[in-house]
Amino acid sequence: MKTFELKGEARTDLGKKATKAIRNEGSIPAVIYGGEKAETAIHFTVTNSDVRKLVYTPEIFLVDLTVGKDNYKAILKDIQFHPVTDAILHLDFLHVFDNKPIVIDVPVVLDGLAEGVKAGGKLSLDLRKLKVKANYDKVPEKVHIDVTGLALGKSIQVGELSFEGLELLNAKNAVVCRVQLTRAARGLAAKNG
Repeated sequence: MKTFELKGEARTDLGKKATKAIRNEGSIPAVIYGGEKAETAIHFTVTNSDVRKLVYTPEIFLVDLTVGKDNYKAILKDIQFHPVTDAILHLDFLHVFDNKPIVIDVPVVLDGLAEGVKAGGKLSLDLRKLKVKANYDKVPEKVHIDVTGLALGKSIQVGELSFEGLELLNAKNAVVCRVQLTRAARGLAAKNG
């Protein structure tokens, strides 16, 4: 997992007025939770330019977060966008520890040329991300799935997959990818059959 350096300014005013003032200054209110004391959350602000490369990417980063004099290892857990302008309204970070597993969505990448595609089928990716549970240092940037042996009309379900150090939390019968019969392939099969 790649590391992303981020500096935040601690904030003490937590009301609606204070939050609005923070946004008007061009900053984004944020919070980090999940620390040693579960009931405490640390509120801080970050600038839009500082988080742009963290927010607008499909990649997963381990955030090396500095708030005042304190240092935290965290992952970006949630982003709230304005419904009209798409401006970032709020960021939620989760404090991570070496011995405590996290739950995170990891992008899926299909490797290889499926047999079914060679036969005229169309490969479709149904689950773009898999929900995994693992220690943060075991979480891959992407989950690679080999589709070379996937025949026409066949699919790969979550229950058929296993990765070392990862627990998959999606439903076992959820289809990750499939090779569908195209109209052209159906016509060819009808001609030959």
